[in-house]
Amino acid sequence: MTPGLIAALTVYALIGIGVAFAARRGLGAGAAEYYLAGRRAGGIISALSYGATTYSAFMMVGLAGLTYAGGVGALGFELVYLAGLGLVAIFGPRFWLASRAFGFITPAEMLSHRYASRWVGAVMALTACVFLIPYSAVQLMGIGYLVSGVTDAAIGFEQGILIGAALALIWTLAAGMRSVLWTDALQVVVMLVTSLIAAGFVIAALGGPVAFLESTRADHGEWLSVPGPGLFSLTTFIGLTVPWFFFSISNPQVSQRLFTTESIGAMRTMLLGFLILGFVYTLISVIWGFSALQLVPDLDQPDLATPRLLATDAVPAPVAIVLVVGIVAAAVSTVDSILLSLSALAARDLYRPLAPSGGHQMIAGQAVILIVTALAILFARLQLDLITVLSVAASSGLLVTVPSIVGCFFWRRGTASGAIVSMLGAGVVVTALQLTGFDPLGIPASICGGALAVALFVGVSLATRADSARADAFLAPVEAGLAEHRIR
Repeated sequence: MTPGLIAALTVYALIGIGVAFAARRGLGAGAAEYYLAGRRAGGIISALSYGATTYSAFMMVGLAGLTYAGGVGALGFELVYLAGLGLVAIFGPRFWLASRAFGFITPAEMLSHRYASRWVGAVMALTACVFLIPYSAVQLMGIGYLVSGVTDAAIGFEQGILIGAALALIWTLAAGMRSVLWTDALQVVVMLVTSLIAAGFVIAALGGPVAFLESTRADHGEWLSVPGPGLFSLTTFIGLTVPWFFFSISNPQVSQRLFTTESIGAMRTMLLGFLILGFVYTLISVIWGFSALQLVPDLDQPDLATPRLLATDAVPAPVAIVLVVGIVAAAVSTVDSILLSLSALAARDLYRPLAPSGGHQMIAGQAVILIVTALAILFARLQLDLITVLSVAASSGLLVTVPSIVGCFFWRRGTASGAIVSMLGAGVVVTALQLTGFDPLGIPASICGGALAVALFVGVSLATRADSARADAFLAPVEAGLAEHRIR
């Protein structure tokens, strides 16, 4: 398989590089062009890109591994994420209207303006960097585990992470959001089609859909029940799903996409298209995990379920190769979006306040892309823990930004001090709990951090003076736009 995989990855990389540099045509000057594709993204390409950015190595490696270890609870976990997309219906139009009215490039910039403090945006930007660099590393780990597993280490783990990092770096630097959108559209088609084909072969090897379901029920009935074979308890499930529910507004690489669509109508198309894509891909990943449970049982490391399954006779070598390419595509599409988002946050919310003239913003942002890539590679080499758990740990940290985001639009009494203290205080607590593994009273770190962020935001805001004039000035064009579009 190794020579064929190398050839397939080479073809994929060359096509992707060609698409990325083709996206440079028509690229204008300025931050909005580079980071938001000029705010002209259509609904269909936005849906494809949103799917590619959200669904990464987490799905066919991480979610499949979670299903292998914990059973049907993994499906419930991911369906909670899809339910959380209702937040996009609420916040999406508000993000879009605010960005058009005030020219925001990043969500942190929006919070800085709303709370009349550049420190709010700086704290949010730093929070994103702290938690998204490990999340980027998780994607690279997925690539490393996959290519080393299916080639019996002929392509090593570290070689795999370097391949993923190099592709993400090139595609991000090529044309910013335009190249990310175009390559994402290519990659989501690749990952969805290849996973469908591979899942079909695996189900056929197990005797067809009916035989697959019957054998799963007979041999692994505990995996079809709740709480399952032991991974999921009620507190564990809640701790994993709450950050996932708020993912669409807490993760800047995703929420920034709400600034890019050409209209609110295009945003609706994006949301509907992604819901369909997400539901299909979720079912494929869970079915894949149950298939691995039958064909490659008793694995000590659930994240190896996919590479081990691809090494069986159930999946023809050509199909296994194209699926590997599809999973690599999914991971790379997430990494390049994170690189671009962190670049924008660093340039607009950390560097620009220190350089009021705004000079060299783009250079600073692109330097951050190089630095974040290097840090993600170093973190990935540590090969820490279960991929799904690491992914949720990142979202648990970003959960501390949610109260400030909600207050931005729905609580005029919110203050800059409340936003800063809630993000810093809860962020430190979440980090400490995750590093020590300590769950106070058995309550997961994500719940502790989220609850503390709400308490600090509300308490400190009530104890400090709100800038009512700024809140009114910020919300006026948003509310007028909602009324014009008849959105509640």
